[in-house]
Amino acid sequence: MATGRTDPDRRDRIIDAALDLIADEGVAGMSHRKVAARAGVPLGSMTYHFASMDELLHEAFTRFSGTIVAVFEDRLGAAATPDEAREAVADLVHHLSSGNQRELILTHELYTLAAREPAYRELTRTWMSRSRRALEWHFDPATARQLDALIEGLSIHRALETEPHDRALTVEAIARITTTPQDNLRN
Repeated sequence: MATGRTDPDRRDRIIDAALDLIADEGVAGMSHRKVAARAGVPLGSMTYHFASMDELLHEAFTRFSGTIVAVFEDRLGAAATPDEAREAVADLVHHLSSGNQRELILTHELYTLAAREPAYRELTRTWMSRSRRALEWHFDPATARQLDALIEGLSIHRALETEPHDRALTVEAIARITTTPQDNLRN
């Protein structure tokens, strides 16, 4: 394995290893030694690339939240009509709750940090803001905010239930939020 400056991917490997370790052992299980071992890098690389464990955690959760936002942007960006946007929202709920335990655990670990630490609260605010902006491609800001909370809540409920709700409930909930009085008059 390459070392030092000839190992340009080392920092990324450390971040990826940190996320994997958080998913396996939680933030409480983090240590420089464990992350370095998982990343296959010398222990000294940890302090070379990150001034503190908090800096590493912030970078790792920033990367993670960016991957979730990318899913929002990809799915919502493909929608061309209001109905397709509603379907994209339903797809998001079911994708985010589809049994990817790693994403679920990372999300909850980040929420726990955000509940205690203002820097992580700001990171989650940025995440929510970006998600809402993607929803605003198709919905007004108030509806986007409601849909963002719905996606989050239904995803968590589906992921944690022993018998998750089906797509019909998700579609109905989205319709209730996105149907306007004018839509009701047309029907």
